[in-house]
Amino acid sequence: MTSTTSTSSSIEYPPGPHSILPNKLLREFIHNPIKTLMDIAYTYGDVSHFKFGRQHVYLINNPHYIEDILIRNHKNFIKSRGLQVSKRLLGEGLVTSEGEYHDRQRRIIQPAFHPTLIKKYADIMTTYAVNMCQRWQDGMIVDIHKEMMHTTLEIISKAVLGSEVKLEKNDEVGNALMVCMEYFNRLLMPFGELIEKVPILPVNKGYQRAKKILDSIVYNMIKEHRDNEIKGIQQGEDLLYTLLQAQDEEAKIGRMNDTQLRDEVMTIFLAGHETTANALTWTLYLLSQHPTVADKLYEELDSVLGSNNKDNNKDNNSNSSSTGSKRVPTIEDVPKLDYTEKVFRESMRLYPPAWTIGRQAIDDYKVDKYVIPAGSIILMSQYVMHRNPIYYTDPDLFYPDRWNKEVKSHLPRFSYFPFGGGIRGCVGEPFAWMEGILLIATIFSQWKMHHDISHKVELKPLITLRPKYGMRMKLEVRK
Repeated sequence: MTSTTSTSSSIEYPPGPHSILPNKLLREFIHNPIKTLMDIAYTYGDVSHFKFGRQHVYLINNPHYIEDILIRNHKNFIKSRGLQVSKRLLGEGLVTSEGEYHDRQRRIIQPAFHPTLIKKYADIMTTYAVNMCQRWQDGMIVDIHKEMMHTTLEIISKAVLGSEVKLEKNDEVGNALMVCMEYFNRLLMPFGELIEKVPILPVNKGYQRAKKILDSIVYNMIKEHRDNEIKGIQQGEDLLYTLLQAQDEEAKIGRMNDTQLRDEVMTIFLAGHETTANALTWTLYLLSQHPTVADKLYEELDSVLGSNNKDNNKDNNSNSSSTGSKRVPTIEDVPKLDYTEKVFRESMRLYPPAWTIGRQAIDDYKVDKYVIPAGSIILMSQYVMHRNPIYYTDPDLFYPDRWNKEVKSHLPRFSYFPFGGGIRGCVGEPFAWMEGILLIATIFSQWKMHHDISHKVELKPLITLRPKYGMRMKLEVRK
């Protein structure tokens, strides 16, 4: 697929839904965006077209077309309105920035996320997971989504900022984040841009308060790190310290200023705990619904972590204590936790933390036999693609064993893309994989979980895919 300039005034549109009622489809999308996109994709095929008001929208549900858009022809697209709105909070971080600036920033930041470097964060991940498990009691009912949000925030704060977040501050940060997410969702609704133009509205005041809280935390930590550098105080190996030093002399890219640091740290700080917390919550829910899968997971964890061998822990002082008879997993265990990785991978197939990607065409662009006019919005939904029966047998079934080497090697690249892909793919993907596997192993080596059947499970697709009412679980100590 290549970008092209259309000279014809007549455009052949792909098939798609139409209604004589104005904005009927848009109202359906606002009410239930995932169902709307699922219905469109499986009614009209790989490429479909519809309108939201005057805006032309194309839904792409073919992995090869998605690869062309995100990789081969990515320069013909800018990010769609959702991420433009996110700039209100994230500034010009990697998730929201465009063009040459994005390329420069990624060039100096990406080395900090090399898998060999992020391995040093493994002990931080398991330490806070153990702390969480030690707060639990047998028979306790908890909102496991809230627990995951707390713990992943503690992990990202320590790993990125080199600072611990107190539990009461944790709630404040979590609430501020939720206010921001809800605010962005409102702005994406029809006439949402009008909300910003009335600053006295409570929703605007609430957002500004939430942003101030988050900005204060990040700027304070940047100042503390800079002050320590000036004073010659030895600093830890947190990511903020790494970013402070980051530069590329060959490309003549110098160190970042405070605003650049703020935008990148805010992006990593928020995206790095929100997405993983959601992915883990859905994983724990799925395991509670599939006892056979859970039993196979227990079997692997017992085999890998079954003995509290002092030799295994002598170099891991922060995690040398074990809860029960099993030792705490380490980075060396990750390659051995094959089924644990499959569980996490399958969970993110069914409930990808980022559930859709949007792009806007700069120039006319050809897909299959159709020309997509400049200015059109292109949607590519991980949730929809991951349930495509062409690529997944029994796509709604939670079946981790589907991820054998043969299947992984033959699946098209963008039939599975929970972290996006291409030049704008998630730079923190290696961090998220390691964190997910280590937290699942730490938790399920000691605990079983039973979903509270009186609790309603419903999707809340904001920028990320949250459980709408949290996730109530009854905890049971594994004997």
